[in-house]
Amino acid sequence: MRKPLIVISGATATGKSALAVNIAKIIGGEIISADSMQIYKYMNIGTAKVTKEEMQGVPHHLIDIIEPDESFDANAFKEYSLKAMEGIYERGNIPIITGGTGFYIQAVTRDIDFTEENDNGVREKITAFYEENGEDALFERLRSIDPESCIIIPKQNVKRVIRAIEFFELHNKKISDHNKEQKEKTSPYNLAYFVIDDDRKTLYEKIDKRVDKMLEEGLLNEVETLLSNYTYSSSSGLFNAIGYKEIIEYKNGYYDLDRAIELIKQNSRHYAKRQVTFFKRESDAVYLNKRKLDNTQMIEFILSVLKEKGIYG
Repeated sequence: MRKPLIVISGATATGKSALAVNIAKIIGGEIISADSMQIYKYMNIGTAKVTKEEMQGVPHHLIDIIEPDESFDANAFKEYSLKAMEGIYERGNIPIITGGTGFYIQAVTRDIDFTEENDNGVREKITAFYEENGEDALFERLRSIDPESCIIIPKQNVKRVIRAIEFFELHNKKISDHNKEQKEKTSPYNLAYFVIDDDRKTLYEKIDKRVDKMLEEGLLNEVETLLSNYTYSSSSGLFNAIGYKEIIEYKNGYYDLDRAIELIKQNSRHYAKRQVTFFKRESDAVYLNKRKLDNTQMIEFILSVLKEKGIYG
């Protein structure tokens, strides 16, 4: 008998965290955060990290688990998630994976193997190419070998761009093709996968307002504190996080503060667009249209699906 697993996902600023908490309180769930940046300690404002008050007493896993100068990937997420899920099942509860990092979610729901070999210094050579030639040149190098990955992977996420190029160098195969093959696997879980969908214009407005709020809450001071306590490299969370990277580059004199804020908003919107593209390709996903359903109706719909699947009620 397959164990139950719920996913509540969607683009940034769609309200998935609050919805997941509401569902968890009703069905006896525990939340596993599938946010590639909320895993980092002390990176709170720029990641819109869920607060204790917002958790409403619902246990949350994989938040604040590693240092900002460390690296984390889909394989690590899978390992941590499976361990957390083991405990959740033992307590008689249901795991709810919540977040917008699609590859992390896919690693668990499809039991995908993201193991990557670092052979003959390939990663180091690609990293050296990036350090010498910059972000744009690195991204164009990926585009020349795997243009489909460029639709999903943000240029600003240097770590993922390097790994996609590395995969091609090691296997003479595009990582986008590898991911397609892995995606065809049947889920080992009794899976209920929901994606919140919002109007693009509304979503972008929410993102812009969220960035303004981050700045009001002290994003600049947060970045300054992090920089005084941690070094960063192309593989670290601090370097790859939208909101932090732009402020760091402002601090380093690449552009003024207004330009940094403009770039945070722009890169956040681009990231949301990539998330939408990714989730549209997930064959298991059931869409929750915010233009047609309010929060109460979304909860009722989710519960009805869970009952049909024998997960709840």
